[in-house]
Amino acid sequence: MSVEIREIDSTRSQLKEYVKFGIDLYKGNDFFVPPLIYDEIDTLSPDKNPAFEYCTAKSWMAYRDGKPVGRITGIVNSIVNDRTGSHDLRFGFMDFIDDDEVVDALFNELMRWGKSQGLNSIVGPMGFSDMDHEGMLTYGFDELGTMATIYNYPYYPRHMERLGFRSDAEWVEYRMTVPDRIPNQLQRVGDIVRRKYRLRTIKFTSSKKLKEQYGQALFELINEAYDSLYGYSPLTKRQIDYYISIYLPILRLENVCVIVDADDKLVGVGISIPSLSRALQKSRGRLFPFGWTHLLKALYRPNDTVDLLLVAVKPEYQSKGVNALLFTDLIPVYIKNGYRWAESNPELAENENVQQQWKFFERRQHRRRTAFRKDIPDKL
Repeated sequence: MSVEIREIDSTRSQLKEYVKFGIDLYKGNDFFVPPLIYDEIDTLSPDKNPAFEYCTAKSWMAYRDGKPVGRITGIVNSIVNDRTGSHDLRFGFMDFIDDDEVVDALFNELMRWGKSQGLNSIVGPMGFSDMDHEGMLTYGFDELGTMATIYNYPYYPRHMERLGFRSDAEWVEYRMTVPDRIPNQLQRVGDIVRRKYRLRTIKFTSSKKLKEQYGQALFELINEAYDSLYGYSPLTKRQIDYYISIYLPILRLENVCVIVDADDKLVGVGISIPSLSRALQKSRGRLFPFGWTHLLKALYRPNDTVDLLLVAVKPEYQSKGVNALLFTDLIPVYIKNGYRWAESNPELAENENVQQQWKFFERRQHRRRTAFRKDIPDKL
């Protein structure tokens, strides 16, 4: 049977089918970590996601014999295109069976729409902003994923190469052993940096107080620290408010480190969270009726892995050892909670400053991922 491509509208029923296909395709896979269904639907909903203020998006599903066999979303991020002078069409939220006809049909439909929008190149997997998942897995298919990353089958990058895509950016990930004490050299660097720049770390026990004192500043710091990174899309005021309301309440605050200067101005932040990978697998992306219990257990009961979700340092303090303050603060917390391993999550392979912060730890580079690019052909 030939492949039928259908555009997906923004109704929750169609978006739910779209999201569930991306989960059902990996049924029985031990390494895939599903997203929360409602969270993914909200991300793709213009009435929920503030990124639609400056992004245009369309989604399609491929069907064969009435059954879904693939999906893809095209995104035009006008802020990034204006900043870079490019005419890029992003693709993301993509999954498909291992079938040339299915993959070709999805990308041809996507690129036809891109041409109609006046775009000349296509890049991805990317989301609306850096708060979404990005980068196709190209190495580490037998490693458990994290809540912050894309998992895909090994045949995905083969199809990208077949279609003429080339690598445009690469990210690496590390799995590190949590030491049984703060490494001496790391402690020395932390002490020197603390005295030299008159910095101090702050711990919070109330999400409300963290939000009131540094919630807005935290995401403004992310905009500053990440501004020059690949494909970065600065978060708007509405997006910042949106992410504050979603993420700050669920953080286990002892796993958060805030660094301030002598005037209590935010200099750096490190946010980590007990791994939710196994809990999300058990929930199959659903909170109800029992999915929430798996997540709560992962957050507040013994867990051997911690995910390093975010590290941001003001540009004028980067490469000065400030990261050492984050880890001298967090390592004792990790030891107390029994974390044996830490997941770095993706970092650009060319970002030497980020790579340097792991030099004090036993580690292995266990995953790699790629953003692919190609020109949109004149004829499709």
